[in-house]
Amino acid sequence: MDLVALQNWLDNISFAVLFLTMLMYWVGAAFERIPYLPALSTAGMAIANLCIAALLGARWLEAGYFPLSNLYESLFFLAWGITAIHLIAENMSRSRLVGVVTAPVAMGITAFAALTLPSEMQNSAPLVPALKSNWLMMHVSVMMISYATLMVGSLLAIAFLVVTRGQNVELRGSSVGTGGFRSDRQRLQRTSDLIPQPQASINEAAAVERFVEGNGTAKTAVLDLVTTQSSPVTASNASATIHEPLSPQRLSLAETLDNISYRIIGLGFPLLTIGIIAGAVWANEAWGSYWSWDPKETWAMITWLVFAAYLHSRITRGWQGRRPAILAATGFSVVWICYLGVNLLGKGLHSYGWFF
Repeated sequence: MDLVALQNWLDNISFAVLFLTMLMYWVGAAFERIPYLPALSTAGMAIANLCIAALLGARWLEAGYFPLSNLYESLFFLAWGITAIHLIAENMSRSRLVGVVTAPVAMGITAFAALTLPSEMQNSAPLVPALKSNWLMMHVSVMMISYATLMVGSLLAIAFLVVTRGQNVELRGSSVGTGGFRSDRQRLQRTSDLIPQPQASINEAAAVERFVEGNGTAKTAVLDLVTTQSSPVTASNASATIHEPLSPQRLSLAETLDNISYRIIGLGFPLLTIGIIAGAVWANEAWGSYWSWDPKETWAMITWLVFAAYLHSRITRGWQGRRPAILAATGFSVVWICYLGVNLLGKGLHSYGWFF
């Protein structure tokens, strides 16, 4: 079997494996007691990652250069990055919800590359003179890995918003493994952790929820809903400000998603910074200018500013919960515009020229 036929087999296998893996993650999220399904889902993502790596390796051997010269190659490299970062995030969070949001994106990327792109865009071609540089690997690979990392972090932030139902839940500090949930408006404490609290004021309400541990022992979780305003709570605004309490399991999951999302974005941001700097150096070498405000460069700067604002809000302002999650969710769209929208629809030095 020649390398071209092998690539065709590998891209189709990657799509099929990711499709089945996505279904396993979704079924596992709906029916949590199905045995072996979490392990099979993780194995499916790992197999897809290896298939895509083999595809890129075969492409490298066939073309003789690092496979990041056209849209087909970069899409599969992005899918490889997402599956790799997924495995890291899933290992950190121990939650199958990571795959529920990342598997469809990885599957959609491979489907678009293998089934939608014209055949002439899937074939390898000789590099143009500007791309015959070691900066092709150094700049583009770092940028693609940063895109994949930021996408996974943003997807986890979107999952956080879904789990918390968009409620204004703000966490305090690192919450992984603490077993508790701390918030300005919602403070969850288990019975064993309860300490004497001052008598509730007129602006405080308490909601008590019973939940059963895995060993069948019933415990009590107290969820204090704290209103920071000093005005009395009336019947008209009480229904608008007090939401249905979230279960302890949902709160614990939201806490983990928030923390892992923060860590993954914290990894992707310096990679994006390094990629932009490397691109500026390469642009000066190829075109005689470090920065020309090409549409791709402009949106790369916008992407950098969005995630810089996210990290600034968390590190300097101490934001956690819904507000930074909304900012990260916005960043997911901005990354796609920077990577794909500008390349396909815009006109510039980085345009693939498919639509125009």
